[in-house]
Amino acid sequence: MKHLNKEQFMEEINSGKAVLAEFWAPWCVYCRRIVPALKQIDAQFAEELSIVQINIDEEPALADQEKIQVIPTLVLYQNGERLASVVNPGSKAAIAEFIQENLGL
Repeated sequence: MKHLNKEQFMEEINSGKAVLAEFWAPWCVYCRRIVPALKQIDAQFAEELSIVQINIDEEPALADQEKIQVIPTLVLYQNGERLASVVNPGSKAAIAEFIQENLGL
């Protein structure tokens, strides 16, 4: 998983590959808890998408631009377009299902 700033984020979502972005903060306990699940998802879907993290404390303008109100929020992008988002996914299985449903996998 890559930690990105706003410029890197814009490049990544326009790279042609699907992107799952986690908007998080270091003080968010739940954000830290889902990291192992995200790492497993990263390995499982490595061919289909990139997983990136955006620290909302370091990139508040980007969080505002993407209308992030609660963390962790996972947002799925494809070809620069926001496809869907999920707040506080409950498990690795829930994240995988979210990806599969929205990317048609």
